[in-house]
Amino acid sequence: MYERLEVLEPSRNTRMSAMPRSILSEAQVHPAVRGKMASHGADIVKEVQDAVAGNEIVVVGMRQNPHPKKARKLLDDAGLAYRYLEYGSYFGGWRRRLALKMWTGWPTLPMVFVKGVLVGGASDLERLLESGELKRGK
Repeated sequence: MYERLEVLEPSRNTRMSAMPRSILSEAQVHPAVRGKMASHGADIVKEVQDAVAGNEIVVVGMRQNPHPKKARKLLDDAGLAYRYLEYGSYFGGWRRRLALKMWTGWPTLPMVFVKGVLVGGASDLERLLESGELKRGK
């Protein structure tokens, strides 16, 4: 049911432990709907992928949510440059955001990417800054 994958960390090319995640196998999806599944939300996923590829730090959030604001404040206070992508609010845009949650497996916003790696949300970013794992800007 679960596949174990070896993942290479992009920044250091070192082996990381595999993360089992339950995903319906392709064999369990009828061929007639595979294309629809593959293209669902492709535009928003590509936009985020492009931002992650082109920026050291990316924060994906939404209006009215205090957690993306917290992540941005942490980065501002640390003097770190980042790209912010905002998709909708509590009142709209959830269908588009759903594609990002399905792509990453991360259930909440913000989604914070550092050097191409999803590091979690605002509280996870705060821990990285406090531990010194994410260096503060000058």
